[in-house]
Amino acid sequence: MTTNAGDKPNTFSIDGRDVDIRPGETIFRAARRLDIKLPHLCYLPKPGYRPDGNCRVCMVEIEGERVLAASCIRTPTPGMKVKTQTDRAKTARRMVLELLLTDQPPKDVAHDPQSEFWLTANRQGVTASRFPRRSAPVPDRSHPAMAVNLDACIQCNLCVRACREVQVNDVIGMAGRGYGEKIVFDFDDPMGNSTCVACGECVQACPTGALMPATLVDEANVRTQFPDREVNSVCPYCGVGCQLTYHIKDDKLLYVSGRNGPANENRLCVKGRFGFDYVSHPHRLMQPLVRKDGVPKHAHDSVDPANPWTHFRTATWEEALDRAAAGLKTIRDRDGAKALAGFGSAKASNEEAYLFQKLVRVGFGTNNVDHCTRLCHASSVAALLETIGSAAVTATFNECKNSDVIIVIGANPTENHPVAATFFKQAAKRGAQLVVMDPRGQALKRHATHMLQFKPGTDVAMLNGILNTIVTEGLYDRQYVEAQTANFKAFAEHIKEFTPEEMAAICGIPADTLRTVARSYARAKSAIIFWGMGISQHVHGTDNARCLIALALICGQIGRPGTGLHPLRGQNNVQGASDAGLIPMFFPDYRAVDNADIRASVEKAWGAKLDPKRGLTVVEIMKAVHADVIKGMYILGENPAMSDPDLNHAREALAHLEHLVVQDIFLTETAAYADVILPASAWPEKDGTVTNTNRQVQMGRRALPLPGEAKVDWWITQEIARRIGLNWNYRHPSEIYTEMASLMPALDNISWDRIERESAVTYPSDAPDKPGHDVVFGDRFPTQDGRGKLLPAKILPIDRPPARALAYRCHDAARLDPRRARAGRRRQSLARHHRQARHQAGRHGAGHHPARHDRTRRAAGRRHSGRCGVHPIRIRRSGREFAHQSGARPVRENPRVQVLRRQGRAGRRSRTGRGGVRLRDSALIGAPRRQNRAPLLTLRRHGSRQTPWKRLSFSDATSRRWRSINTAPSSTCRKG
Repeated sequence: MTTNAGDKPNTFSIDGRDVDIRPGETIFRAARRLDIKLPHLCYLPKPGYRPDGNCRVCMVEIEGERVLAASCIRTPTPGMKVKTQTDRAKTARRMVLELLLTDQPPKDVAHDPQSEFWLTANRQGVTASRFPRRSAPVPDRSHPAMAVNLDACIQCNLCVRACREVQVNDVIGMAGRGYGEKIVFDFDDPMGNSTCVACGECVQACPTGALMPATLVDEANVRTQFPDREVNSVCPYCGVGCQLTYHIKDDKLLYVSGRNGPANENRLCVKGRFGFDYVSHPHRLMQPLVRKDGVPKHAHDSVDPANPWTHFRTATWEEALDRAAAGLKTIRDRDGAKALAGFGSAKASNEEAYLFQKLVRVGFGTNNVDHCTRLCHASSVAALLETIGSAAVTATFNECKNSDVIIVIGANPTENHPVAATFFKQAAKRGAQLVVMDPRGQALKRHATHMLQFKPGTDVAMLNGILNTIVTEGLYDRQYVEAQTANFKAFAEHIKEFTPEEMAAICGIPADTLRTVARSYARAKSAIIFWGMGISQHVHGTDNARCLIALALICGQIGRPGTGLHPLRGQNNVQGASDAGLIPMFFPDYRAVDNADIRASVEKAWGAKLDPKRGLTVVEIMKAVHADVIKGMYILGENPAMSDPDLNHAREALAHLEHLVVQDIFLTETAAYADVILPASAWPEKDGTVTNTNRQVQMGRRALPLPGEAKVDWWITQEIARRIGLNWNYRHPSEIYTEMASLMPALDNISWDRIERESAVTYPSDAPDKPGHDVVFGDRFPTQDGRGKLLPAKILPIDRPPARALAYRCHDAARLDPRRARAGRRRQSLARHHRQARHQAGRHGAGHHPARHDRTRRAAGRRHSGRCGVHPIRIRRSGREFAHQSGARPVRENPRVQVLRRQGRAGRRSRTGRGGVRLRDSALIGAPRRQNRAPLLTLRRHGSRQTPWKRLSFSDATSRRWRSINTAPSSTCRKG
């Protein structure tokens, strides 16, 4: 916006054009408003990047000043006259580029001839340098995803800011002084050996090609591939919903870059940036398959994805669809609607989820439809619906930028939601109090003000102790409680008995710490709570969520900027799939199927009679299969043979089905039991919308052609619907979306065209031309009385598995080291022998050896005191190498091994169980924190019984050195 300097004194001029001064705006940004493009290298005009002013290619001349000024860091003052095109300024800019060009590889062998550096040099007319060149650093190809070429580095520090200020990973830094200054990773380690988490932010920020995706360069580290088109879309992995851009050449995906979406602000994680090779994997299903005649199903059978011909044969689409539909229709007509069920996918689009649940309800005639939400945030949804009347988050995770206190409980966002975690870490750096509550140690605790590592399973006790402090000390928001909540008196009476002192003995957190956290949260101007599946995947998951909701309600920390409740969603469209009705008890938009008025309106819209009873959940469906109630299933993109809590039970059920249709992109563990397998589309191969954890409906666009004979999912579902008697004729996902939105008030004012135009729209939205609400429920809640309901939670004992289930598992141990299995069996045999001897001779009779008896008892106690799935591996006492781990780095020499706990003989038999080395692995990302799923590997020191134990923690980078001993991760979800 230009103005007349005489009329408004708060202006300055650029090249004779007056422009108003805005708070905090630099000359560079003001020039851009006038469409004056100044060159820049060390400054990236994107969210999260501050100007640094060290490259000096953006220098301008200011009238009356002796020296030139870097426009990216200089702010204007009233009356200032800036000139960008003087000979002095242009000569200086060219000289800076010539100096920077000195140490660059020649353009014909440049690592990236299309980098911002070479484009800027060409625009300034600089092609060669007159200055002597220094020796070039050797390239670093130690990282599997990124190539490091420091001979192209101009030390602009963009990668340092990307790593330390944007992603807040603190891996990249500057070392040395003067001529010897250089970029380093950790303590000058090779990038592949550093603690780099491979987010790739530095690659996207680098202006010279010093950091590049490894897939783009040849053996000489020279870029050889350039895209011929770009497609904007959204990431298919976690619930953050990062917007991205596919860079494509000849219909093949070259690389991915982050885009400025509302959730990610250009950021991506390792999966979103580098995890798209699955699209072109040779195991992709490209033809329909049907089970061979005479090949039976067995619960423990497996099919090699590279060689499915042992169990299946190829078929035409007509044959496969006819067979799939005929089997389902036969069971429906013979045994009734209750004999069928369907599993949808949180990896599918909103349109595919909507169409699938409609097929089950209208075509099958049952509400037996569900998906993986049953195994993740179902308890959170139940608690949210009964207390505040909505299953979605009350505020986006980006609101943490406005928060004074941030609570993260039962979640490990640095691994499961890495991009969301960057906002938490940034908030902590600016001074917000970050409170991490988790029995495990995790990377986020390095940034935490308080780290509450409570005893597993004592969430309710700890939270009740915090609630007790707030109520008894009168720290709650009285005005908000009276106006916006219900049942406070009963809740306050209930919470009196849960004093911090009593709860401290249960949860293991000192009473003073509980009080400190309670006071910080209650007194904060704005505070927000995030939780993950450590809260929900629990026998007391609903009570856990009720406590968190009550905490926010009594303190009035809902409905304002920086406040709210946010259960971090796991998969990319678990929120949208639930919104679309892919759950057995609700139609789209969480409208109850057993409500006659609601059901009548949906029947009118769909033109069919619907089942008035709630359907079965994922777990109940498997039980019904064993009971011969359900005999046929249609599974789209789900993998219950790997995701069900009881795998053997689920696999036996799948093998027991009379007819199973699986629609997927790979031959998964579930597909091995199928009668018909239908090859579907991966996320970059189709159009559709998804809804992330922030309630942001985003557009995914088709970027790649379908491989072989694969088809898009909604088309396959429609073809099956036609063959069982439904007259569907959708031609594009936009038509499906329009129908779905007409049944979902939450999507009012959010049309397909608007999403396609804006790429992301947050619901609810008040008008087609107004943005959606990031924060909701400022005035009232969507309950009958408009109030949030306070529900008390009691402390209940945790159902613990039998001791033998917690013991050392010989089968898994033998898979890693057969010697350990034999040693375990010998110890068990010895213990059994002594038990029999004591039984025959009496405790103090003949044949009793007290010393040997005590040693045996202690050994047995140690064996059975560990957690389920923990495999003890003996290592040499010298620490030179681990058993069967050739080339491993010794523990005593590893600088990233942190001794966290040292236990003596008494500690070995304590409540905490065995010590050991716990290795984090990508296969465990998203694993529940209290489910019977333990760390993949535990190492224990070998020595006498007096040898102290060490509980050690390895960094992610160290864990990469142990991949040779990790079991290959199985696919638990389909498209990503």
